[in-house]
Amino acid sequence: MGGTEHLAVRREGATLVITLNRPKARNALSIAMLVGLYDGWLEADEDDSVRSIVFTGAGGAFCSGMDLKALAGQGMEGEQYRDRLKADPDLHWKAMLRHHRPRKPVIAAVEGYCVAGGTEMLQGTDIRVAGESATFGLFEVRRGLFPIGGSTVRLQRQIPRTHALEMLLTGRPYTAREAADIGLVGHVVPDGTALEKALEIAERINSCGPLAVEAVKASVYESADLTETDGLAAELARGWPVFDTDDAKEGARAFAEKRAPVYKRA
Repeated sequence: MGGTEHLAVRREGATLVITLNRPKARNALSIAMLVGLYDGWLEADEDDSVRSIVFTGAGGAFCSGMDLKALAGQGMEGEQYRDRLKADPDLHWKAMLRHHRPRKPVIAAVEGYCVAGGTEMLQGTDIRVAGESATFGLFEVRRGLFPIGGSTVRLQRQIPRTHALEMLLTGRPYTAREAADIGLVGHVVPDGTALEKALEIAERINSCGPLAVEAVKASVYESADLTETDGLAAELARGWPVFDTDDAKEGARAFAEKRAPVYKRA
């Protein structure tokens, strides 16, 4: 199992829990964190026993964005990982879910700050849970910067454009309740329980047919920018093969026998 000094990876049954682990810096992104993140996404993709991913932060924060000291040229911890970045100049974008979409569902469990790069990574997740005191926002314009992690493209596709533009152009903070009201997060829970709720959702996903789950997720994203006619055609191409799998047969048998199915991904 992977991980670095700023990124923890552990298993909870069939769920891979990926934790940003730099709490003294409110989990600001470091080289070690980015390398660990990318390796974590790959581990989840390549391990068929992983059926879902929970993405969270340690120490009561999710992520406060990029380490601005590094951006200002003052260096960053984790110099030993620079060869990884040189070998793959796109690694940091894959780590931040800008240029990579995991096959398995990704559930974000947010406590505390989830701003700038944190809110940008959030847009690469599938299901989102926030503690009541969580804070969201894209602060880049306030600092004369551009939210280049994908937000000018993705945010308007995930929430109404008027809300997306307000968030992008004002750089103001949003409470968890506001984020839920505009559709950026799906659940607001008592502080300290976001991870518990995310794991609960993950367990429900884990009980479903893994091939069906992956195909459904892929179909949703593939069809997002298609016409309805093309989207329906793409759905058939993704969906019909699922009916021929052993998973589908097991689901039917379990229903007839009134028992819980046991899926083996075949």
